[in-house]
Amino acid sequence: MPRIALISDTHNLLRPEALTFLAGADHIVHGGDIGGPDILARLAAIAPLSVVRGNNDSAPWAADIPVSLTVTLGGVAVHAVHDIADLNLAAAGANVRVVVSGHSHKPSMVERDGVWFINPGSAGPRRFSLPISVGELLIDNGRITPRLVTLAVAPVQGRT
Repeated sequence: MPRIALISDTHNLLRPEALTFLAGADHIVHGGDIGGPDILARLAAIAPLSVVRGNNDSAPWAADIPVSLTVTLGGVAVHAVHDIADLNLAAAGANVRVVVSGHSHKPSMVERDGVWFINPGSAGPRRFSLPISVGELLIDNGRITPRLVTLAVAPVQGRT
């Protein structure tokens, strides 16, 4: 059963707690606002990586990262886009069963018309009083079991 780890809004901070959660994933989907190429290298060292560009990923290193993408993982079409407001589900394909987004830093998970819409929240710097969180998909013969996880995080020097 493939385990797909979901992470977003790292903003150049890859917390040890997030790395622990990501360990053992079969694939990682990053929902944008990565922060820098070193974050991508560290994630790709854990598992195959699919990533979309966020609104803060505007430096030259991010120029070749797509704004949205659709990948098939465990036989399930997963579409990623940073800001859910930019979603064009019709263009993504009729077979999409999961949409992963980020941007708001607010974790959410809802199923509508057979499609899971999942925002894993932010695994990077804390924004307001929102939790530090990640998510995952377990896929078993086309059955999708999503989960959001709030990370118990230690303070990061100069950041929370």
